[in-house]
Amino acid sequence: MPVRIRLSRGGAKKKPFYRIVVADSRRARDGKFIDQVGTYNPMLPKDSSERVKIDVEKTKDWIAKGAQPSDRVTLFLSNLGVVEKPVITEKTKKHLPKKKTQERLTAAKEKAEAEAPAEAEAPAEAEAPAEAEVDDKKTE
Repeated sequence: MPVRIRLSRGGAKKKPFYRIVVADSRRARDGKFIDQVGTYNPMLPKDSSERVKIDVEKTKDWIAKGAQPSDRVTLFLSNLGVVEKPVITEKTKKHLPKKKTQERLTAAKEKAEAEAPAEAEAPAEAEAPAEAEVDDKKTE
């Protein structure tokens, strides 16, 4: 029997609440489960200690028996130091800008770098006369 440690959804519409359960992988997501090992409440702030609660000892015991954690549960367990953090690779490049946009961005960056040294020299020249005026007022 393939056993998984996964999330089981509960809560109302637009207000999700998940139980972290050990269940047969062939069962429905919210169906019958073997054991409940924790909870996950995504409505709470990320820094809240109540957001993810996992009984680490039960989870380690189930992993030792052969239960496989789902991707999301693996992330939770890696944050607690139970398992190694998974390597998440970018599978597509759809998140990157198109070729023309990349060319425009590099051109704009080069232009900004070329203008930056010129602007850095200009304020230094502008400060010198201001200092001279202050010195003139002191001598009078």
